[in-house]
Amino acid sequence: MSFRKVVRQSKFRHVFGQPVKNDQCYEDIRVSRVTWDSTFCAVNSKFLAVIIEASGGGAFLVLPLNKTGRIDKAYPTVCGHTGPVLDIDWCPHNDEVIASGSEDCTVMVWQIPENGLVSPLTEPVVVLEGHTKRVGIITWHPTARNVLLSAGCDNVVLIWNVGTAEELYRLDTLHPDLIYNVSWNRNGSLFCTACKDKSVRIVDPRRGTLVAEREKAHEGARPMRAIFLADGKVFTTGFSRMSERQLALWDPENLEEPMALQELDSSNGALLPFYDPDTSMVYVCGKGDSSIRYFEITDEPPYIHFLNTFTSKEPQRGMGSMPKRGLEVSKCEIARFYKLHERKCEPIVMTVPRKSDLFQDDLYPDTAGPEAALEAEEWVSGQDADPILISLREAYVPSKQRDLKLSRRNVLSDSRLASSSRLGASTSAATTTDASPSGSLTGAGEAGKLEEVMQELRALRILVKEQGERIGRLEEQLGRMENGDA
Repeated sequence: MSFRKVVRQSKFRHVFGQPVKNDQCYEDIRVSRVTWDSTFCAVNSKFLAVIIEASGGGAFLVLPLNKTGRIDKAYPTVCGHTGPVLDIDWCPHNDEVIASGSEDCTVMVWQIPENGLVSPLTEPVVVLEGHTKRVGIITWHPTARNVLLSAGCDNVVLIWNVGTAEELYRLDTLHPDLIYNVSWNRNGSLFCTACKDKSVRIVDPRRGTLVAEREKAHEGARPMRAIFLADGKVFTTGFSRMSERQLALWDPENLEEPMALQELDSSNGALLPFYDPDTSMVYVCGKGDSSIRYFEITDEPPYIHFLNTFTSKEPQRGMGSMPKRGLEVSKCEIARFYKLHERKCEPIVMTVPRKSDLFQDDLYPDTAGPEAALEAEEWVSGQDADPILISLREAYVPSKQRDLKLSRRNVLSDSRLASSSRLGASTSAATTTDASPSGSLTGAGEAGKLEEVMQELRALRILVKEQGERIGRLEEQLGRMENGDA
């Protein structure tokens, strides 16, 4: 009796991580040493922002993505806070707007010039004051314009309308202890929090009510994290009573028992989860680790499927994740992380190996675009809306190999064209020997020959287009067969 090992089919089974070359890293950045479990890094399709060491206040760097290499010590910073900056977050609806929270108890929103900073930025667009202790968590609403959430060490969650600088909601009775993180759900109608009292809470911010609560989601005393997934489930990271790091998946309808619970290892760094709703993948990075583990979340048991681990030599101090619309679609890049070392930032590219160089529809479903689905006033009035999706096909740039293929096709059509014109020439030569050598007849023959060549050219163009479409279909079919979908 033969036992054959059955391997679960997944198009992400072979995803691999690769750091970029040294000249594409950001060198000589003095990453913040403040003791706070923040990512210290935020990135979008235009800029990279990193919280740095600053004397006499708090500051962060904002670099255009192409500004790689060594960063000059005199490079201008965003430096309006009077205390260290603890968290930063780019606005999902405007690539030039970033919010920051600081030990000085304020939240500031900044407008970055289109081409980056040329002088230090000290004047924020708006200052939001309402916390009585340091502000450690900043997160924008996923679908409503100008709605920003902040959470501080005063155990208060505040929701702001940045456009009018007013406080929309103050939730000050729901958390008895320090809030570790806050995560909005897909349409921004709810958010979940992980708290120092070991509870995970799901909150309706507009009603100010607790929708669901799970006490001792992870029994360990170290920091936890909780994030919403696209289907409404909650993914958490934390520690067991024996200080082993854990992952868990919860159904908000029934928080009695986790749907899945996995133990990873016994390191002591807090686990930071990064979720991609388009591929249902979760990347887990430990503070102080030198690895990124990635998992696929599915609808069938065991729900959390380990895929692989990216390992490097140096530990990470923080991590930023690029939104989907900032990735290189033509290279089958499905995620890009910006790993902070002590003195530099190193991009790490996650790629699905594919032989075809066509746009991969299955890897890139429509993703959240930069357009807000609601105005702040509509959200406050009780409306909800999913993110407005965009196709990444427009961002697809054919690779050089693709261009070579096209040029080979053109060579092929030129050779066929040349042979047909040679055929036409020999035919006309034969007819010319029979015909009388008068100038008018020769002119008419040339005009007819030109028309014949043009017709042949048009027919060949149609043929090339049809063959190109057929090759595309076959390559797509081959890709599906290789990934076990067909």
